[in-house]
Amino acid sequence: MNKSYVVQILLPKERGDGEPVSESWFEEFLDELTGRFGGATSFVRAPGQGLWRSGNETERDNIAVVEVMAARLAPEYWRSLRERLERELSQEEIVIRAQEIIAL
Repeated sequence: MNKSYVVQILLPKERGDGEPVSESWFEEFLDELTGRFGGATSFVRAPGQGLWRSGNETERDNIAVVEVMAARLAPEYWRSLRERLERELSQEEIVIRAQEIIAL
């Protein structure tokens, strides 16, 4: 059995200032990931909705999910990417999560 990982990047559809993230930005990001990992899948056109508590308020975000398959995890790469995305998209936090998968 071969182990690999699916890495999901949860991205806002709007920047921190309320401006929409352009379709071309998502396309360029997918191209970047495809170049590095050989492929990427996006769920941009069917965004999810994120809810979280901030004090007594409930915050909302429309999010897109981008996934890649990786043969191994490189935490320093993902940490650096998260920090870059937080700056580019004016976000306090971008979530990147990984799950080990076993191909049967």
